[in-house]
Amino acid sequence: MLNQIIISNFAIVDHLSLDINPGMTAITGETGAGKSIMLDALGLALGGRADSDCIRTGSNRADISACFDLQRIPAARQWLRERDYLEDPEACECILRRVITREGRSRGYINGTVVTLSELKALGELLIDIHSQHAHQSLLKKSNHTVLLDEFAGCINLSRDVARVAQSYRQTHEQLKAQLSDQQEREERIQLLSYQLNELEQLHLQPGEVEQLEQEHRQQSQAGATLTACHQVTQVCTSDEGDNLLQQLSFCLHRLGDLQIDHLAITNSLEMLSSAQIQVEEAVAELNHFMDHFEADPQRAREIEERLSAIFDLARKHRIQPEELLIKQEQIAQELEKVQCHDEQVAEMEQTMAQLLSQHNQLAQKLSTQRRSAGRKLEKLVSERITLLGMPKGKFCVELTAIPERTVATQGFESIEFLVTTNPGQEPRPLVKVASGGELSRISLAIQVIIAQSAATPTLVFDEVDVGIGGGTAEIVGSMLREVGKNGQVLCVTHQPQVASQAHQHLHVSKKVGRNTSSTRILQLDGEHRVHEIARMLGGVELTTPTLNHAQEMLLQAQA
Repeated sequence: MLNQIIISNFAIVDHLSLDINPGMTAITGETGAGKSIMLDALGLALGGRADSDCIRTGSNRADISACFDLQRIPAARQWLRERDYLEDPEACECILRRVITREGRSRGYINGTVVTLSELKALGELLIDIHSQHAHQSLLKKSNHTVLLDEFAGCINLSRDVARVAQSYRQTHEQLKAQLSDQQEREERIQLLSYQLNELEQLHLQPGEVEQLEQEHRQQSQAGATLTACHQVTQVCTSDEGDNLLQQLSFCLHRLGDLQIDHLAITNSLEMLSSAQIQVEEAVAELNHFMDHFEADPQRAREIEERLSAIFDLARKHRIQPEELLIKQEQIAQELEKVQCHDEQVAEMEQTMAQLLSQHNQLAQKLSTQRRSAGRKLEKLVSERITLLGMPKGKFCVELTAIPERTVATQGFESIEFLVTTNPGQEPRPLVKVASGGELSRISLAIQVIIAQSAATPTLVFDEVDVGIGGGTAEIVGSMLREVGKNGQVLCVTHQPQVASQAHQHLHVSKKVGRNTSSTRILQLDGEHRVHEIARMLGGVELTTPTLNHAQEMLLQAQA
């Protein structure tokens, strides 16, 4: 449960450190004093949405921390352990912190570790359950009745599983419909892919063939010039007419070799000329070998041109480079195989749908059993409560209407609606058609209190849920909240003295207005100060002796 909350520079709060006790805590104060500020700040610490407007004027950031004791919340401890947010796995304390800057940035922390706001919110849902003053309005929406009943029955997770499986079933069904609806388009695609693949396969293109053909084509197209050049070079090197290059090199070697001079330049020159003679001889041999085996084949040249033309035409057809044709062939083959696997895909989808249907029906049947049992119990408890809340002839009913067979619905096998009758002899009818505003708020309060008692979260917040009631009814509401607080922790913002007097702890909110600033402070009231606050709430500008006595009597009765 919540042990402490620390608020800095939030709204009109400068700095506030507040210890919260177990049991029921009433939060009271004049209208406009900021009674809901603490709850708003707590909501931010639990991952609620925020903007820079919540920062106190003149400050750069708002900082909110909330300390919780997790001893009675094993689900929260498990959640923290799974994410390594507990230094000591056996620890039972958790600190949530939220920082909002003037630039609009926001950071969340769990036990000093930076976390996402979604993580703060997920943990917060395990720690606190908040009931607002507008809850009775949401009660008019039939869609909310299912959630309330499932929460009371303790089968929220089971309900989510049913919805998840139903959603998967619907998605698979839509995919199957799409597969079956475009049969004509698929057949046309198969024909096109088959034609394209056949055309590419008939080409019999080999890896590296384009480069090889282009090289050979260059050789054939330049055959005459190539042979002429080679012949001219060999003539220069070895011709019998005149001095050829080899003879000249031989002459140079003999002339230098006849010199009787031991000089490095002469020696180096002899070595280089000798090397040149060897290289020229090898070059001539290479060229002679090339000319002996070179065949200028016009027919082969035409064949190469035709082959390259076919390759380039097909590449232009697919708007790719010739070297990419083999990759394109593989892609078309894979797509064709995928499209042709349609029947297998349809069979797999049908099998998946059958499995999801079976899973949905099993979960939904289990959910229905729990809902019907919980519905009867909720009818009895709410009817008893609204009788105490000034509706002596009121009767509350939970109607479960079966959904047509073969319908895989996210809500399970039935739709749920809350009905009520406020007068004897009347058939139960939907809340929106029967209950007045005052009756609806009391019915809503009864449902919230009952559901809260069965909730897994030990800390419950009621923000002015007692609006529109007074007198003895308000006293009963206070006793209900006190009863819930005995086994956990209840924070209640209230204007009703009958409710506030029932609290185990009383916090008073006041606003101090200065020349240029306003600030809110919260004090714990005890003894005489608490009597004066209850008397103020009872009414009257001046606190008379009878009013003070009445307030004292209310507190004594509540404690008794």
